[in-house]
Amino acid sequence: MRIVVRYPFAGGRCVLRTSLDWDRDVEPVAAGGEHAEFEVAFAGTTLALKPCLVRDGGFFWSVGSDYVLTAHDPDPEIWPFFFAGERGSVSAPRRLARPDGGAHEVRVYLPPGYDENTLRRYPVLYMHDGRNLFFAEEAFGGREWQVDEALDRLDRMNLLRKVIVVGIAPEDRMRDYTRPGYHAYGRFLVEVLKPEIDAAFRTRTAPEETVVMGSSLGGVASLFLAWEHPRVFGGAACLSSTFGHADDLFERIAAEPRRALRLYLDSGWPRDNFDATNAMRDLLVRRGFALGTDLLHLSFPEGAHHEGSWAERLHLPFQFFFGRAWAASRRR
Repeated sequence: MRIVVRYPFAGGRCVLRTSLDWDRDVEPVAAGGEHAEFEVAFAGTTLALKPCLVRDGGFFWSVGSDYVLTAHDPDPEIWPFFFAGERGSVSAPRRLARPDGGAHEVRVYLPPGYDENTLRRYPVLYMHDGRNLFFAEEAFGGREWQVDEALDRLDRMNLLRKVIVVGIAPEDRMRDYTRPGYHAYGRFLVEVLKPEIDAAFRTRTAPEETVVMGSSLGGVASLFLAWEHPRVFGGAACLSSTFGHADDLFERIAAEPRRALRLYLDSGWPRDNFDATNAMRDLLVRRGFALGTDLLHLSFPEGAHHEGSWAERLHLPFQFFFGRAWAASRRR
């Protein structure tokens, strides 16, 4: 297997240590100032390894859990860091003005190692109801989604491609997440917020690397944004969404050309927009979306309509959109 490690080595060099022999250095077959390439053969189904940095007389193991590769990973790339902590960071809130007046408060989650390994660029997840995502003291009812904790945990499990998350607080939730107000909200995201984020951070800007996500009315806004702006948002996650309540998505999706999107839908049962979500699933399938491929739909017995329940199942859309195994399958 060919493995590429990317890091600004700054006069140092990279070796691998693997579970085949944790005490033996695996030397690169090719190397430069910002990459090292390795050829590793293993007979089993998985291989645990760690990049190590040799520099200034020191030997530094990469931070975090072992990287676990499988024989089915096509040309894996590893982006290690050696001196930062294992947790991501959440920025202070910042207000950005809307083109039509008013403003939105925005926080940004940056994954572990962002400031150290400056070679890496990241997909971006835009999430609605930004005050409910990161801190219990500012969340509705004191219950947060625990977005940063979930992403850090999935990273330690070696399941996820690291991702930047942008949390956007609504100015007027009912207006911003329903028809016709979600048109102006969408223009803010497309014309103001995304260009600002792409300029300030090392992002991957393509639609397939840009996902929007929300719950309840925020789920409606997510599907609207992806359907309305498919050249900006290539995916949408819609949890417990109130489809059909204050939107025209059923009519539009039935009548308009199919979009090239990846979509995640879920709901609890019995009182969590279960019927509306199932109806949207059926419509999307009729329009050519394939369950398990570009459409993932799940239902949760006794799933409730609150932040605690969404926090419990948040890892599922994260894995669908940013999971290493899902990404490898799509590349194949």
